[in-house]
Amino acid sequence: MTKLVTIEQLLEKPICMMSGQEFVLLLQNAEKQTAKVPAEVVPEKHYEYGIAGIAKIFGCSIPTANRIKKSGVIDAAITQVNRKITVDSELALSLAKEAGTTISIKK
Repeated sequence: MTKLVTIEQLLEKPICMMSGQEFVLLLQNAEKQTAKVPAEVVPEKHYEYGIAGIAKIFGCSIPTANRIKKSGVIDAAITQVNRKITVDSELALSLAKEAGTTISIKK
């Protein structure tokens, strides 16, 4: 005589009261359920801080980075609160690419 046990009944049953076969059945069911859910990959944003961060992103000197900031080309990538400057690296590079190969700098 074999008893038919549903997964819901196994979930309610304490592990210490399960037979080995019931426990393995529960583990196999758990593996099937986790395999169905794909992991969402969220791209991690990379931020740089300050004028030195802009210089690091573009591989230029600090005075040139200051001119890039003043040009307004990457304004959408810059968040500034008082003296703290935060730059989204990927957005800054894409904005500079859209603007062209050279960034026109106002003197």
